Amino acid sequence: MAKGTSDRKTAAAEEKAKASAGAESHGYTAEDITVLKGLEAVRRRPAMYIGDVSARGLHHLIYEVVDNSIDEALGGYAHNIEVVLNKDGSVSVLDDGRGIPTDIHKEEKISALEVVMTVLHAGGKFDKNSYKVSGGLHGVGVSVVNALSEWLEAEVYRDGKVWLQKYRRGDPVAPAKVTGKAAAGKTGTLITFLPDAQIFKNRVFKFETVAERLRELAFLNPDVTLRIIDRRAKTEQEEIFHFKGGLVEFVKYIDATRPSLIKKPFSAKGSDKDENGRAVEVEAAFQYNDQYSENIFTYVNNINTHEGGTHLIGFRTALTRSLNAHAYKSGILKEGGLALSGDDFREGFTGVISVKVPEPQFEGQTKTKLGNSEVKSIVEAVIGPALMSWLEDNNADARRIIDKAMKAAEAREAARKARDLTRRKNALSGGGLPGKLADCSINDPEHCELYLVEGDSAGGSAKQGRDRRFQAILPLKGKILNVEKARLHKILENEEIRNIFTAIGAGVGEEFDAAKVRYGKIIIMCDADVDGSHIRTLLLTLLYRHMKELIDLGHVYIAQPPLYKVKKGKQELYAYDEDERDDILRRLKAEKAEKAEKGKKADEAVIEEPHEEGAVVVGNGIAISRFKGLGEMNPEQLWGTTMNPDTRTILQVSIENAADADRTFSILMGDDVEPRREFIEKNAKYVRNLDV
Repeated sequence: MAKGTSDRKTAAAEEKAKASAGAESHGYTAEDITVLKGLEAVRRRPAMYIGDVSARGLHHLIYEVVDNSIDEALGGYAHNIEVVLNKDGSVSVLDDGRGIPTDIHKEEKISALEVVMTVLHAGGKFDKNSYKVSGGLHGVGVSVVNALSEWLEAEVYRDGKVWLQKYRRGDPVAPAKVTGKAAAGKTGTLITFLPDAQIFKNRVFKFETVAERLRELAFLNPDVTLRIIDRRAKTEQEEIFHFKGGLVEFVKYIDATRPSLIKKPFSAKGSDKDENGRAVEVEAAFQYNDQYSENIFTYVNNINTHEGGTHLIGFRTALTRSLNAHAYKSGILKEGGLALSGDDFREGFTGVISVKVPEPQFEGQTKTKLGNSEVKSIVEAVIGPALMSWLEDNNADARRIIDKAMKAAEAREAARKARDLTRRKNALSGGGLPGKLADCSINDPEHCELYLVEGDSAGGSAKQGRDRRFQAILPLKGKILNVEKARLHKILENEEIRNIFTAIGAGVGEEFDAAKVRYGKIIIMCDADVDGSHIRTLLLTLLYRHMKELIDLGHVYIAQPPLYKVKKGKQELYAYDEDERDDILRRLKAEKAEKAEKGKKADEAVIEEPHEEGAVVVGNGIAISRFKGLGEMNPEQLWGTTMNPDTRTILQVSIENAADADRTFSILMGDDVEPRREFIEKNAKYVRNLDV
């Protein structure tokens, strides 16, 4: 409908321009200016407000409402938050805060509740008397949820009364009204909403996804209890999150599958004033493990700052300075001897930093990088003295940390020599690409794709079937090294990994430069079997640990080759899962029934073709084959099903929750067997059935 309206306006404007040919305005007048009122702008361009309208954006609706409740908790007004996934597909979020104000707004002449629910950039977050710090910075959260919901109900418990207002696609059905008396002492807000089918194709919330975010919030807010209840299944599912230990428990949770190097995690909490005299609160916790990666997670007002910022810089400065000072003071390091860098001190480090900033300024690629310059010195001032004191009180742990850093420095030097050697061999310089790489002819990264393909056979088919202009193919032989258990100099000795680094062209580790990435899409293409899943996990672990920015910038994808081929005569149809396979079979049977109704013999149109080995004939001339590997597909099949941008399905790899992503990689690729067994048992229900 919107497109048709736009087309008509364009046609009218063109006629007007022809009628006034030669005029400087070219027919462009005030009539051509469209003003989107109320929440219409949100419905027209939802991605501007929630990122996208996929599963990611869908779950973001819950987070926006929960963040309002968390802001009440930050102010000390709420202690319990409950999220319920209802049977009808709606979601309810209840808190025990003060309740959204319901009195009449002086300027808008409607209830404050209606203002909050229907006006963008309206809320208590702009008044620091109401909220000293908040995660909802722009006042668009709950109003955006309202705009993108088929219906929404807001129930407020305040001043001994229960207030209710209903909305439909952002518009109030009627003014807010009192519906009864609230229980004695009961305050808070209950928001229930159903996402709009006109906006979201998939409206099914995933329990685990929501639970991960609530768990994270519970770690960051130890005074709050968060509960999630799923009432959609026959058996009600429920989880409660409350962590008195706060960030210390968060660090232990992240590192649960990695052996701890120290007996007691470090933790510190304090505050200092910014240039305007407002308090900035700082809290941090960390511990060390026997692995080699740095795992650090930073938050500002409960917002995960994936790109770091001034709070991270301040923390790293305090960490390096304090550990170096203790190492020299205790005599472990001598002047003029081995020098330890910040990278050395962060090997095997797992930490969380959380700051509460009254007026945070965000920047960076995804607007999740803190830019407030004063926060750096505040974090240093809080963490530095606390860490020096901790090191003196925990000499044995301090010694183990410094010893590990010394070994890391030796490994860093070995890695530098390995890089220098590979540069001389043109392996990482970009001057010589891997011999196995079939590169593309254009060199614009925005339009180029690199397929990392399992096996030489599939690689050969992919090379023949690709579009040589923009698709590059790098076949991989066998399984690459598990980088979760290796330092960089060992990783660089693996030929397949060196080929990947070389083809991508952006360097690795501390030398990684996203501006040098040679391909806009890096697509992992593996068989749909156990070995293929293992190889895909190994590759994702490599990219996550050593080229994480590729994932953060949206460069990494997973190809989705079909699982089945359904053949009837010369007609070949492909199915990417069991449901699609069954849909194809139903459609073919329906076509036969339709022909029968018209008095035709369905089988007369079927020309029997020889069936492939292993195909299962299900009657009516229909045979189903399951692809056991990419190598079974000829180049035409691989192009048509998996590589053609017009017909393929590829999944973009993103990190919704960095802490849980880190923990998952540690479970899957680490040394501890028991957590991996539990993970497999828990997630076995999501594995696609491999039987025909």
